[in-house]
Amino acid sequence: MTVGDDVRAPFGGSSADQGAAGLLVANLATGTGTGSGSGTGLILFPRAAALPSVWVGSVPAAGLTPDDAAALLGAVRPCSLLPEHGEGWFGRPGLSGHRLGQGAAGPAAGPAAGPAAGLDWSPLFRPARSEHGGRWARVEAADATAGLELLTEIEAVPGGAVRVRHTLTNRGRRPYVVDSLEVVFPLPGRVGEVLDFTGRQTAERIPQRHRIGDGLWLREGRRGHTGHDSATMVVAGVPGFAFGRGEAYGLHVAWSGNTVHRVERIPSGPGVTTIGGGELLLPGEITLAEGESYATPWVYLAATGSGLDDLSAQFHGYLRSLPAHPRSPRPVNLNVWEAVYFGHDFAKLAALADLAADIGAERYVLDDGWFAGRRDDTTGLGDWQVDEAVWPQGLSQLADYVRARGMQFGLWIEPEMVNPDSDLYRAHPDWILATGQRRPPLQRHQLVLDLTRPEVSAYLLDRIAALLTEYPIDYIKWDCNRDIIDAGSGARAGAPAAHQQALAVYALLDELRSRHPDVEWESCASGGGRIDLGMLERVERVWTSDMTDALARQSIQRWTGQLVPPEYLGAHVSAPFSHQSGRYMPLSLRCATALFGHFGIEWDITQAAPEELAELAAWIQLYKQQRALIHAGRVVRIDTPDATAWIHGVVAADASAALMSYVQLDEPRNDQPAALQVPGLAPGRRYRVTDVTPGARPPRRTGAADARLPAVHVSGVALAEIGLAIPPQRTLTAVVLLIEAT
Repeated sequence: MTVGDDVRAPFGGSSADQGAAGLLVANLATGTGTGSGSGTGLILFPRAAALPSVWVGSVPAAGLTPDDAAALLGAVRPCSLLPEHGEGWFGRPGLSGHRLGQGAAGPAAGPAAGPAAGLDWSPLFRPARSEHGGRWARVEAADATAGLELLTEIEAVPGGAVRVRHTLTNRGRRPYVVDSLEVVFPLPGRVGEVLDFTGRQTAERIPQRHRIGDGLWLREGRRGHTGHDSATMVVAGVPGFAFGRGEAYGLHVAWSGNTVHRVERIPSGPGVTTIGGGELLLPGEITLAEGESYATPWVYLAATGSGLDDLSAQFHGYLRSLPAHPRSPRPVNLNVWEAVYFGHDFAKLAALADLAADIGAERYVLDDGWFAGRRDDTTGLGDWQVDEAVWPQGLSQLADYVRARGMQFGLWIEPEMVNPDSDLYRAHPDWILATGQRRPPLQRHQLVLDLTRPEVSAYLLDRIAALLTEYPIDYIKWDCNRDIIDAGSGARAGAPAAHQQALAVYALLDELRSRHPDVEWESCASGGGRIDLGMLERVERVWTSDMTDALARQSIQRWTGQLVPPEYLGAHVSAPFSHQSGRYMPLSLRCATALFGHFGIEWDITQAAPEELAELAAWIQLYKQQRALIHAGRVVRIDTPDATAWIHGVVAADASAALMSYVQLDEPRNDQPAALQVPGLAPGRRYRVTDVTPGARPPRRTGAADARLPAVHVSGVALAEIGLAIPPQRTLTAVVLLIEAT
């Protein structure tokens, strides 16, 4: 049975294992439509005395019959979405927890009270009720002896991926401590390689891959938010999977707090390989009283037979379906941070606005430094009062000037943090997250406000809402510049509050969005330290990295794009000499890097030469002409034999056009031309390929007099199978090609 009808009906029920009808959950209508699969499908096989076993994989557009899958998988060990130790599972269990006993009351309870903890630690759930509707399923189960109930929700989402979450409810009288609750998917034995990501500030999403061995590969995020070193997405696939080929499974935990991503291979009993994840819970953080529940974050899985780009397309399709997805053309941003830092001066800022408007910028963002006492990063954070010494007329002076030049006005805030040297902290030193009476160590001269306290969230809501009401603000850049250490709440005697803190951040942002629906929001966390689907469901943009060096940004944007489509990825043209790396980058590379994201400028353009401003204006014009394609097309990354050159771009959903870039990152290994192959075009249509790279081009390494590539007219099948030969270019140059159907 394939889910796709708007009906509610039980499946499996009390049927015996043999002959029980399976259920396919898939959203084939909105799958990616390329490669060997049309999307991801999940089949539930009911079992009378146990949780349903599961198959997950790529499903062709024609669909897949669960009965056929059951016949073929007869020798495979049954694996549910919540593996249980009580079923003989010797890997990491889906649920780890225990019940507090009467002995938890201490010696006063007497020797007959039993142990203080450790009860009901190995539950075994039995199915109670299951139902399905349009592209979803719900499985209810219980362990009456342990006093626990489990609800598992499965949904096929737009774009082609599936998502699952568990909700655990305590029906016992004594509290139940949840140590971990995770969603787990079985994988076929041919999967043998793992790709995930690591990183640091200014170097986010560094790929790392290795062969799968026996045992557990566990990635834990403990920073209180997603983190620069977050796994982001764990991809397991057949050895050698690449951008355009290979069976692969990509998993993401949609949560902006502590997380777990896992891949495990159990060698015997019989053997099985799994991929999964959930929230990382601090000790005692989730302790359920009778009747209380805990729900995991949604855990997303995409499967494909066609490589990493197809996984990306499924996640991109989902994000593009969200209500928060930007609906208007992405405006060219000017952010003044690297132009002025804390040196706020109206004359300088107005001059930047004039030049920005002249070259085509559409949004102007005033970054850190506008509030009281904020002459450096050691003071004022948390007060959120405009500095009258710097802005005697308030922010209206600049906001009105910017808007008079035809641009939107944006403002930077960092609501979750506080400087000890601030009026807020002096008045409320107890408003920070801390364990016991000790103050956590400072990071960037900051402490973390305890948003789980209603009075703290109410204060921030009032202050930010007041700014949005008083000034004509179109856009907020919301920053988060430190990790959370000792994430305990004074309202809970210092007990862990990381889970509730993440929920409180969501609630504050949701309320502000509700009150000010015309304001757009950007998520920043010292760059790309909080990029996950939980946050992306609430913002129109992310700041991809504090690294604005274009060469470094090529890799950061390439791999952040594994999850996030280009229209979300803030990408700015920075100064000729990078403020982070100190390297010189040609303007063409800086602009070509920003082109394939949400284009912006982070450069003191009052210091730019006239010819630089003219070239920058030409790139802005190209971005405006092509942003509809860049921000709606399918991202393609072409595997190249020489890692000194990368090829990437976007292809229109209707195959009418493509915009591709060839980037020469370093000196090539040899002078053999690269083949720029473009998948996804209509094989029988004819296309015109035009070099649209703005500005002057230095001569090629081969010494050709004309470095610009000549226009050609070819078929879609020729572009896909043969590809356009591109000679090696000068190091740190980029070529941009427009491909249009004729």
